[in-house]
Amino acid sequence: MLANFGIQQLILVWLVVVFAAVLRAFTGFGFALAAVPAFSLLMSPIQSVVLSIMLTLAVSLFTLKTFWGQFSIKSLLPMISFSLLGTTIGAYFLAMLSVSSFQLWVGVSVLGACVALTFYRPGRIKPSTALARLAGLVSGLMNGFFAIPGPPVVVYAVATQPSPEKTRALLMTFFLFSASFGLVSYSAAGYVNLGSMWLFVLTFPAMYLGDKLGYRLFKRFGTRLYRRVAQVGLFGVGIAIMGRALLVATA
Repeated sequence: MLANFGIQQLILVWLVVVFAAVLRAFTGFGFALAAVPAFSLLMSPIQSVVLSIMLTLAVSLFTLKTFWGQFSIKSLLPMISFSLLGTTIGAYFLAMLSVSSFQLWVGVSVLGACVALTFYRPGRIKPSTALARLAGLVSGLMNGFFAIPGPPVVVYAVATQPSPEKTRALLMTFFLFSASFGLVSYSAAGYVNLGSMWLFVLTFPAMYLGDKLGYRLFKRFGTRLYRRVAQVGLFGVGIAIMGRALLVATA
């Protein structure tokens, strides 16, 4: 896996990880949305999703005290249980996607999340078990396919929670479970190997650095700009990755 992975690629991956980790720590979401599309330009789809899942799970465990207990686990159970089902199904079909198809669908997912964040406003929809299950199932499918569980859950959280603090806590808690499900599913499918472990070790310092920086920015500036920062950054990523996928497909 690392045979053709040089120092220049590693530096690029570090830059991607730091940016995506800052976004995640500042908003409560966005790591996979920002990282996986960029990873897919530097490595295979399977390598991209495995690295994203491993980094997300590790940093979630390292920073547990910053979000754990701020949102009720009981209220998240319907979403979490259906996410597990969706992740298992999605991971099974991951190997069937070509690189260009993977990149195209990831780009569509990122832009979809941006559009949803533009039109949804906090606390406009009353939470319900059925809505939570639907968000969890679709999130799980996207987690298994792309290691990007965010869009459905981000829309659900932003639409149902009254404040950015509650939204961030819900998302951080959910993504901890989602990353755990993803890593177990990928391991069972044979996607995790020694090479992926080494790549994780080489890139986790960047993840930790970005997380610390993002959390300090969140504590200092609050939540005034978090939606705008997420939308602008992710929109740019989505456009870039979709454009590349379409160029490859038509070449």
